[in-house]
Amino acid sequence: MSKLKPILGTMRLPFLVMPVVCVLLGISTAVWTQGEVNVFYAVLAFVGALASHISVNVFNEYFDFRSGLDAKTQKTPFSGGSGTLQARPEMARAVLLTAVIAWSITALIGLYFLYIRGWGLLLVGIPGLVIVYTYTTWILRNPWLSLMAPGLGFGTLWVMGTNFVLTGEYSWTAFMASLVPFFLVNDLLLLNQFPDVEADRAIGRRHFPIVIGREASSYIYTAFLTMTYLSIILGVVLQLLPVASLLGLITIPIAVRASMGAIRNAEDLPRLVPFMGLNVIINLSTPLLMAIGIFIAAR
Repeated sequence: MSKLKPILGTMRLPFLVMPVVCVLLGISTAVWTQGEVNVFYAVLAFVGALASHISVNVFNEYFDFRSGLDAKTQKTPFSGGSGTLQARPEMARAVLLTAVIAWSITALIGLYFLYIRGWGLLLVGIPGLVIVYTYTTWILRNPWLSLMAPGLGFGTLWVMGTNFVLTGEYSWTAFMASLVPFFLVNDLLLLNQFPDVEADRAIGRRHFPIVIGREASSYIYTAFLTMTYLSIILGVVLQLLPVASLLGLITIPIAVRASMGAIRNAEDLPRLVPFMGLNVIINLSTPLLMAIGIFIAAR
């Protein structure tokens, strides 16, 4: 147990709800367009998504420990790492092995679906595996990649990948639904970078809060929130999503508050933290409400 606890700490278990919500959204699009889905395939999609998220979290903890970043960050409940390896540096090799095992589980599940569904899965599988491994060491050194890669992995690849393994084809419905977590997860990581600007700059990272500043980045945050809800509305207008998916719009008042809070407190990190919490609520509840709406429409 003394070794298991630090490994679990690097997995950041409270943050593993996001893959569940995104896969659920992908399942809902498959159910709405196809009717019934293979429950075993759906469970495997959940396991693969969880493994990939665990892998990226643990790789992040390991590489941030090795670079010395963890010792420099201003920790908040939503950013700055778990601090596990700072307290237990002797666990570094075990943590790295955990990340590799989780990454391998994702790859093996991908290979299984590749056999079942064909080569089309590579369109989401290969980019997903690359993002998981390179996010901390390479992607965060490019402002555009660091802005777009989180949403691409959690949103576009997870939602469309789930839909593909359940239906055997890609669909515009799944693509439109995937835009919601795409914009939201990009925003989640963007806002979480605000407290780490000085520490990240010291080790050579170049994300937007470093390149253009926190205040300017808060307007990118607001623009992405706006595009989240416009994506839902556009999906309904184009009849790619059912009207019931508009349940996702329920979170707009929270998003308005989070946006205003981010703009007003971009340089005041203690006051920004509550709005980082609202951002997490938006990220989890908006795609979940959408999925519920799509399931209702599919009945």
